[in-house]
Amino acid sequence: MTETTGFSWTPENEAAAQKHIAKYPEGRQQSAVMPLLDIAQRQNGGHLTIEIMEYIADYLDMAPIKVQEVATFYTMYNHKPMGKHHVQVCGTTPCWLRGSDDIIAACKSKLGIGMGETTADGQFTLSEVECAGACVNAPVVAINDDYYEDLTADSISNILDDLAAGKEVKPGPQVDRQTSAPVGGATTLKDFISEGEGA
Repeated sequence: MTETTGFSWTPENEAAAQKHIAKYPEGRQQSAVMPLLDIAQRQNGGHLTIEIMEYIADYLDMAPIKVQEVATFYTMYNHKPMGKHHVQVCGTTPCWLRGSDDIIAACKSKLGIGMGETTADGQFTLSEVECAGACVNAPVVAINDDYYEDLTADSISNILDDLAAGKEVKPGPQVDRQTSAPVGGATTLKDFISEGEGA
């Protein structure tokens, strides 16, 4: 193990890392680099450092540049300290057509920061991302591991207020919708034929 960094796994994360490594055949442990980077980022409060990437490289017996290539290619890995709540607004076409510009404006106004910035109290970091993959529920914002969907400027402002106050916030659609079903409920297949009926 690398002795020169201040980073090392907690016992729980060591077990989680070993669980991911065990998914791959002998000699293919480097395939676990992405989940190990995620575990390390979470352990480090939301971002990676060069020292952490070197630790993981040593842990997986791979060249440090290979770990850095992965960590700098994928946008889910952060390379500077992040706020407790990472607010990621989707700006891709479906979200934009449904009002993501209004969501961005509301976030900037409510938080008093611009894109890529963190509030002075360290509570929020604001980012714009590409395609959150929930287009039917646009506009969408991911905050840490949760998605908030079918947003308006008012609803995202309320969510940010609740998070700032330490309240629990319900993820998912913020309108009358079950996951990605039509707003207002089902429009087809409402009635089912009883067994044997109509045969």
